Amino acid sequence: MNRVELLARLAQAEPLRHTPAGLPVLRMQLEHESEVLEAGLPRAVTLSLKAVALGELAVTLARVQANSEIQVVGFLAPQRQGSDRLVLHIQQLVSAH
Repeated sequence: MNRVELLARLAQAEPLRHTPAGLPVLRMQLEHESEVLEAGLPRAVTLSLKAVALGELAVTLARVQANSEIQVVGFLAPQRQGSDRLVLHIQQLVSAH
């Protein structure tokens, strides 16, 4: 299963664009900081992740202010075929603050 749920800060978003077929696309950069337990020990996690949303979800996320905290659900996929770089494909916006 490939499912990611993440609480992150919307660091920046590119302008809303459309595919040749007219589907809205929003590319953005998310930043996350937390502390998790690993093998019983606390571990600080700080990461920056590229993300993309399509359709009406892209339109909704385009209205979210930069530096807002968002909780999203999606899946990870390579940036392009054969790439080692991953992109979070957002499928659901759980909350935005």
